[in-house]
Amino acid sequence: MKKKIGIVGWLLFAYMFVSAGCQKEANETVIPTTPEKDYFVSAEQLAVIPQNVLQTLATSQGYSKFVPQIKYDVAIYKMVYTTTYKNQEIKASGLLAIPQNMTAPAAILSTQHGTSFLDSDAPTNFPNTFSGFELFASTGFVTLIPDYIGYGISKDIFHPYYDQKHSGLMIVDMIKAAKSYAKKQAIKLNDKLFLVGYSEGGYVTMAAQKEIEMHPEHGLTVTAAAEGAGGYDLTGMLSAVTTTQSYGNPSYLAFVLQSYNTTYNWNRPLTDFFQEPYADRIPELFNGTNGAGKINNSLAKNPQELFNPNFYANLKNPAGEQALKQALVDNSFLNWVPKSPTRLYHGTADQSVFFQTSQSVYDKFKAAGATNVELIPIPGGTHSSSLEPMVLSVIPWIQSLNAPVN
Repeated sequence: MKKKIGIVGWLLFAYMFVSAGCQKEANETVIPTTPEKDYFVSAEQLAVIPQNVLQTLATSQGYSKFVPQIKYDVAIYKMVYTTTYKNQEIKASGLLAIPQNMTAPAAILSTQHGTSFLDSDAPTNFPNTFSGFELFASTGFVTLIPDYIGYGISKDIFHPYYDQKHSGLMIVDMIKAAKSYAKKQAIKLNDKLFLVGYSEGGYVTMAAQKEIEMHPEHGLTVTAAAEGAGGYDLTGMLSAVTTTQSYGNPSYLAFVLQSYNTTYNWNRPLTDFFQEPYADRIPELFNGTNGAGKINNSLAKNPQELFNPNFYANLKNPAGEQALKQALVDNSFLNWVPKSPTRLYHGTADQSVFFQTSQSVYDKFKAAGATNVELIPIPGGTHSSSLEPMVLSVIPWIQSLNAPVN
């Protein structure tokens, strides 16, 4: 759910300048840390967007079906918070979107976006980048839109792509930071917490859900989670990729290997993984200035042509590439059972992240006794076409769970 906003962006720029000019207080709030761990660092207001502008924006960006749900003006903030990378504290960033003039306390909704290759696609580059998740705030949720580690303020770090621990903690820490900010700014919250994500965001959402449910010391409870088209079974994905003659998104394969090589300090030469000329191209392709299209067009679609022959053979050999295969096992979700109400959405014709990855984890969850998990196939849905039907289904679901109990 991410689009460049083009001409409509000028509407947002206009409101940014108008709202900034009308405020007497500084737009950036920096709250000193206290002896108790506080993950919040700062919040800079970027815009206050009226309801009618959001409706126009939604229509222009192809989200016209969401227009009836848009009920509130929304204040957009760039929030900086602390999290952990390789056991070291770092600063990370994301958008915080707050509905205006609500009379009832709001729930928190953390929304996780799909795979990004461009630094400029980070949500905090708003309004130049419009993720689409900003619209959730206009339906009455305090909405978080994380950049992820490796983007925004932390763009000098190579993104830990499909690493479960970093993926979960960076979301949990942003939620804690947002709750801290809301408390100090007297923003009323209820006790509901929703998690929603698609593609890599589906994976990151599941990682955050697992982190919260496995570690009650975080002091958080997931009300419900909706995860779409994420690579939850990485071992199954590996098997599928190594048996196909053509995979349309070799960028994903290279991204995972680059991520693990960096995150786990393997520091292996790229020629261990890739044939030339691809090994030589990859550092520049993944420097944050190239989009998915260029990267995919610069790499071989046939995994047997992309990968080093020895590496490719070892992927198929049960005794080969043990460190990588163990990392894929560790970063899959096959030995955990969700407790919170959970929906898995996936297009049945998805050729980027195969439907089987959702079917696989769903079957594992049910076999292990999960009672609150649904698999919702989107018939004929591709990776790009399945997000909209997912969101149209998710909104009324989480609204029903957010309704006050009489």
